[in-house]
Order: sequence, then structure tokens, then C-alpha cells
Amino acid sequence: MTTNADFGLSRIGQISVRAKDLAASVAFYRDQLGIPFLFEAPPKMAFFQCGEVRLLVGEPEAEFDHPSSVLYFRVDDVAAAYEALKGRGVEFKDEPHLVHKAEGYELWMTFFTDPAGNTLALMSEKR
Repeated sequence: MTTNADFGLSRIGQISVRAKDLAASVAFYRDQLGIPFLFEAPPKMAFFQCGEVRLLVGEPEAEFDHPSSVLYFRVDDVAAAYEALKGRGVEFKDEPHLVHKAEGYELWMTFFTDPAGNTLALMSEKR
């Protein structure tokens, strides 16, 4: 039996990202980023499957109309992912670069935006 002292949040089921133009955002996340599209739902929402996390992209109601958090997509090879997405027309703010060096690995990232101006990133740990 789980008690209140044992309870803790540990898994994200869904993340919501605002969109100003749903059709442009669906095309971006589905066609340019290659995230598997699930379905659209009223009033103006689209859902994608991002590993174990569902991504909701939608035109927000007034109280939710604010910039989103940064989504960091984990990839095996940040340079290869960068080139693949650039080839699909994704415009990056920078090139893949080292952000942290730790014992046993280096953390590399690069940043880009979606059609609504939300910041997204690719991240990779190199051994």
C-alpha cells in the first residue's frame, strides 16, 4: 500500500505546446521533425507520440497563451539529427555545441524554434 510519504511524481504523460497556426505546426512537428502524428481533436488541438510522452500542440485559450517551456529532444547523434532536420527546412539558432563536460561523457545541444516561436532543442550525450 502506498502512503502519502511514499507518493512522488516520476513520469510525464503529456506536454502541451502552444500554436498560433495549427496547420503550420502540424506540418512542422509531423513532416519536418518526423514525430509520429496521432490525431486532431476539437477545438484546435493535434496530438503526437514522442516516445512514452504524448505531445499536444494546440491553439491556446487566453489563460494558456504564453511561451512554452523548452522541449529537449534526446538524440543519439546531435550532428546527424541537426543535418537531417536542416535538410527538412528547420532553421536552427546555432550549430551543435558542447554545453557540459563530465566524467565519462559530453553533453551537446543545438536550438531551434517552431512556427509559433517556441524554443526546442536537440541534446546528445557523447561518451
